[in-house]
Amino acid sequence: MARKKLDGVIEAVRYTPGGKIAIVRAYERHGVVWSDHVLLERKELSERLKQGKYFVVGERKLYLGSVFKTGTAVCQMEGNIVTEGQTSTCDLLTGVPVF
Repeated sequence: MARKKLDGVIEAVRYTPGGKIAIVRAYERHGVVWSDHVLLERKELSERLKQGKYFVVGERKLYLGSVFKTGTAVCQMEGNIVTEGQTSTCDLLTGVPVF
């Protein structure tokens, strides 16, 4: 089966004291090229996920601009943004470093 085309890779996250995502540092696909890192607030990330965009956690490989080491998918469940396979009462991106 073919891999699903990535729309974005989340590299780092910052949480609020209440456990919600405040902001994420991510890379977004624009056609065949990737952006430099962008900062997305929770609302912007939530809107992209609702639009059906496919985000995963991961990191850009050093000196290889469009090559990423990717991990699990990010989804929105019951109003929380979590990595695939997680159930949580607050936002939780497992394996993503905090900045």
